Amino acid sequence: MSRSTSVAGGPAPALTDLTEDRPVYVIGGGPGGLSAAAALRERGMRAVVLEKSGSVGASWRGHYDRLRLHTTRRRSALPGLAIPRRFGRWVDRDDMVRYLEKYAEYHELEVVTGVEVSRVDRSPDGSGWQLAASGGRMLTGRAVVVATGFNHTPRVPDWPGRDTFTGELAHASEYRDAAPYAGRDVLVVGVGNTGAEIAVDLVEGGASRVRIAVRTAPHIVRRSTLGWPSQATAVLVRRLPVWLVDRAARLMSRLAVPDLTAYGLPRPDTGLYSRVREGAIPVQDVGLIDAVKGGRVVPVVAVESFDGDAVVLADGTRITPDAVIAATGYRRDLEGLVGHLGVLDARGRPVVRGGRTPRQAPGLYFTGFTNPISGMLREMALDARKIARRIAGRAARSR
Repeated sequence: MSRSTSVAGGPAPALTDLTEDRPVYVIGGGPGGLSAAAALRERGMRAVVLEKSGSVGASWRGHYDRLRLHTTRRRSALPGLAIPRRFGRWVDRDDMVRYLEKYAEYHELEVVTGVEVSRVDRSPDGSGWQLAASGGRMLTGRAVVVATGFNHTPRVPDWPGRDTFTGELAHASEYRDAAPYAGRDVLVVGVGNTGAEIAVDLVEGGASRVRIAVRTAPHIVRRSTLGWPSQATAVLVRRLPVWLVDRAARLMSRLAVPDLTAYGLPRPDTGLYSRVREGAIPVQDVGLIDAVKGGRVVPVVAVESFDGDAVVLADGTRITPDAVIAATGYRRDLEGLVGHLGVLDARGRPVVRGGRTPRQAPGLYFTGFTNPISGMLREMALDARKIARRIAGRAARSR
């Protein structure tokens, strides 16, 4: 088994460790995986991060240029290292990548890049876990933390006629900036945070026309009001009854967010927190409200199908944009990795997270597969400490 080089610059251990000090394998070198590894190291546990790409924070490197965190710098830091104040309150993409690189170096994490794990099974002796990885590797560890990411595999709906569309069709994961779309008619499909930001970016970048296809009207919130970030409110209310948060959010929305019904974007008919519990996160306003009110971004109904150069909408309208950007989300794609273990729900999501481990798969942990109202990075930081505490406790009891 060949040796690799860690992010910290020194030689990393061989990938297979069959001694009593078998490592905890962490699958994924994003914030969830790095924070879990750091928390384990803090408790004296050896953790090896396996990252299929060539560097940590791979998904962050691929995001569009204008991306900034919707959560504050202070509430987005991972365990053991603050995000530098010079990065500002709303950290941008490039600074987030710099932070993740520094985080791995600062904690002297063992990160092995270029290794993709395809399947996780119990080890033959039942005392740990065996990972099938690229290059024919079989890795054995005492526990496994799956942190392959919420945004793993781009999802584009199988619209009828999609393959016959003569215009340009791309997933939002391929979008970097508005330059290629200057002077063009663009339809953005999906009004989540990504779709909303891309639509605004297109307008500011000189697209001649921007429409956004909306299947379900989103909840829109201000990123901050009078200096108070919406994330702070979310942290305070996340454990309150759903009906109470829905009612409070409805009142706040009417006070802070204008009614855009006349512009084709009505207020939702379901509560904000009810929607969050179903996996729909509110849209943080970074210019969408003004763009819609000003007629620069025009909401239209959902896409139904494609027909040659036309996009057919749910109300029968046919439009002919030059380009379509599908901000239609991602799949977790965990089925091949752990689906055979019975640890996923009907939607392909882990049945547990953080410090909890499935009853039928003790020693298998998940982090980063939810998008909570209080902020994904904050929750991953909390999960990391819970996971490390649980694994260290199990190790102590087994001695």
